[in-house]
Amino acid sequence: MVDKLEVTIDVIIHATEDISKFLKSFEDIFELDDGFTVNETLGHFENTITILSRKIEKKEAQKFVLRLIEAISKEQIIKLLEEIEERTVDSRLHIRLDKQEFIKGNLVLSERDAIKVKIHTPIYNKKDTVKIFRQLFQIAN
Repeated sequence: MVDKLEVTIDVIIHATEDISKFLKSFEDIFELDDGFTVNETLGHFENTITILSRKIEKKEAQKFVLRLIEAISKEQIIKLLEEIEERTVDSRLHIRLDKQEFIKGNLVLSERDAIKVKIHTPIYNKKDTVKIFRQLFQIAN
Protein backbone atom coordinates (compact mmCIF):
# COMPACT_ATOMS: atom_id res chain seq x y z
CA MET A 1 0.00 0.00 0.00
CA VAL A 2 1.22 3.49 -0.84
CA ASP A 3 2.29 5.27 2.35
CA LYS A 4 1.14 8.80 1.64
CA LEU A 5 -2.45 8.91 0.46
CA GLU A 6 -5.00 11.68 0.48
CA VAL A 7 -8.62 11.15 -0.52
CA THR A 8 -11.11 13.87 -1.39
CA ILE A 9 -14.82 13.07 -1.57
CA ASP A 10 -17.43 15.37 -3.13
CA VAL A 11 -21.15 14.65 -3.43
CA ILE A 12 -23.80 16.94 -4.91
CA ILE A 13 -27.12 16.17 -3.24
CA HIS A 14 -30.26 17.52 -4.87
CA ALA A 15 -33.35 18.68 -2.98
CA THR A 16 -35.14 15.40 -3.78
CA GLU A 17 -32.36 13.32 -2.20
CA ASP A 18 -31.92 12.56 1.50
CA ILE A 19 -28.54 13.64 2.90
CA SER A 20 -28.89 11.27 5.88
CA LYS A 21 -28.89 8.25 3.52
CA PHE A 22 -25.54 9.34 2.10
CA LEU A 23 -24.05 9.93 5.53
CA LYS A 24 -25.29 6.52 6.71
CA SER A 25 -23.78 4.81 3.66
CA PHE A 26 -20.42 6.52 4.25
CA GLU A 27 -20.53 5.27 7.82
CA ASP A 28 -21.62 1.73 6.88
CA ILE A 29 -19.24 1.20 3.96
CA PHE A 30 -16.19 3.27 4.94
CA GLU A 31 -16.69 3.91 8.68
CA LEU A 32 -16.71 7.67 8.03
CA ASP A 33 -19.13 9.11 10.55
CA ASP A 34 -18.26 12.77 10.84
CA GLY A 35 -16.00 15.41 9.40
CA PHE A 36 -18.03 16.16 6.28
CA THR A 37 -18.34 19.78 5.26
CA VAL A 38 -21.90 20.65 4.28
CA ASN A 39 -22.49 23.60 1.96
CA GLU A 40 -25.86 24.64 0.62
CA THR A 41 -26.47 26.59 -2.55
CA LEU A 42 -29.29 27.24 -4.98
CA GLY A 43 -29.62 25.38 -8.24
CA HIS A 44 -30.72 26.67 -11.63
CA PHE A 45 -34.42 26.52 -10.73
CA GLU A 46 -33.89 27.95 -7.22
CA ASN A 47 -33.94 24.45 -5.69
CA THR A 48 -31.61 23.69 -2.79
CA ILE A 49 -28.43 21.80 -3.59
CA THR A 50 -26.26 20.44 -0.78
CA ILE A 51 -22.59 19.72 -1.34
CA LEU A 52 -20.94 17.18 0.97
CA SER A 53 -17.14 17.29 1.03
CA ARG A 54 -14.50 15.49 3.00
CA LYS A 55 -10.73 15.22 2.89
CA ILE A 56 -9.09 12.15 4.41
CA GLU A 57 -5.37 11.75 5.03
CA LYS A 58 -2.77 9.25 6.20
CA LYS A 59 -3.98 6.00 7.79
CA GLU A 60 -7.64 6.92 7.43
CA ALA A 61 -7.09 7.42 3.69
CA GLN A 62 -5.34 4.05 3.41
CA LYS A 63 -8.24 2.40 5.22
CA PHE A 64 -10.70 4.13 2.88
CA VAL A 65 -8.85 2.93 -0.24
CA LEU A 66 -8.64 -0.64 1.07
CA ARG A 67 -12.38 -0.68 1.76
CA LEU A 68 -13.02 0.80 -1.69
CA ILE A 69 -10.95 -1.94 -3.32
CA GLU A 70 -12.71 -4.64 -1.28
CA ALA A 71 -16.20 -3.29 -2.03
CA ILE A 72 -15.85 -2.84 -5.80
CA SER A 73 -16.44 -5.96 -7.88
CA LYS A 74 -13.54 -7.61 -9.71
CA GLU A 75 -15.13 -6.60 -13.03
CA GLN A 76 -15.21 -2.96 -11.91
CA ILE A 77 -11.56 -3.16 -10.79
CA ILE A 78 -10.60 -4.55 -14.21
CA LYS A 79 -12.52 -1.70 -15.89
CA LEU A 80 -10.81 0.82 -13.63
CA LEU A 81 -7.40 -0.61 -14.48
CA GLU A 82 -8.21 -0.48 -18.20
CA GLU A 83 -9.19 3.20 -17.90
CA ILE A 84 -6.49 4.20 -15.43
CA GLU A 85 -4.57 6.40 -17.88
CA GLU A 86 -7.71 8.46 -18.64
CA ARG A 87 -8.53 8.67 -14.92
CA THR A 88 -5.17 10.01 -13.71
CA VAL A 89 -4.20 13.66 -13.69
CA ASP A 90 -1.22 15.07 -11.78
CA SER A 91 -0.79 12.35 -9.12
CA ARG A 92 -4.57 12.04 -8.73
CA LEU A 93 -6.83 9.17 -9.66
CA HIS A 94 -10.42 10.21 -10.35
CA ILE A 95 -13.20 7.74 -9.59
CA ARG A 96 -16.94 8.32 -9.80
CA LEU A 97 -19.40 6.11 -7.94
CA ASP A 98 -23.10 5.75 -8.70
CA LYS A 99 -25.06 7.67 -6.04
CA GLN A 100 -28.20 5.54 -6.14
CA GLU A 101 -26.25 2.28 -5.83
CA PHE A 102 -24.15 3.82 -3.05
CA ILE A 103 -27.14 4.50 -0.80
CA LYS A 104 -28.13 0.83 -1.34
CA GLY A 105 -24.69 -0.19 -0.07
CA ASN A 106 -23.15 -1.04 -3.46
CA LEU A 107 -20.10 0.54 -5.05
CA VAL A 108 -20.51 0.81 -8.83
CA LEU A 109 -18.47 2.98 -11.17
CA SER A 110 -20.55 5.60 -12.97
CA GLU A 111 -19.93 8.82 -14.86
CA ARG A 112 -23.30 10.52 -14.36
CA ASP A 113 -24.81 11.91 -11.16
CA ALA A 114 -21.95 10.42 -9.18
CA ILE A 115 -19.96 10.66 -5.98
CA LYS A 116 -16.56 12.04 -6.94
CA VAL A 117 -13.55 10.45 -5.27
CA LYS A 118 -10.03 11.71 -5.89
CA ILE A 119 -7.12 9.65 -4.60
CA HIS A 120 -3.87 11.57 -4.42
CA THR A 121 -0.37 10.41 -3.63
CA PRO A 122 2.80 12.43 -4.17
CA ILE A 123 4.44 11.07 -7.30
CA TYR A 124 7.62 12.85 -8.22
CA ASN A 125 8.19 11.26 -11.61
CA LYS A 126 5.09 11.89 -13.72
CA LYS A 127 5.60 8.78 -15.83
CA ASP A 128 5.20 6.65 -12.65
CA THR A 129 1.66 7.90 -11.94
CA VAL A 130 -0.20 5.20 -13.86
CA LYS A 131 2.18 2.48 -12.61
CA ILE A 132 1.69 3.40 -8.93
CA PHE A 133 -2.12 3.57 -9.15
CA ARG A 134 -2.20 0.32 -11.13
CA GLN A 135 -0.19 -1.38 -8.36
CA LEU A 136 -2.52 0.05 -5.74
CA PHE A 137 -5.63 -1.41 -7.36
CA GLN A 138 -4.06 -4.72 -8.32
CA ILE A 139 -4.07 -5.63 -4.63
CA ALA A 140 -7.63 -6.79 -5.30
CA ASN A 141 -6.63 -9.32 -8.00
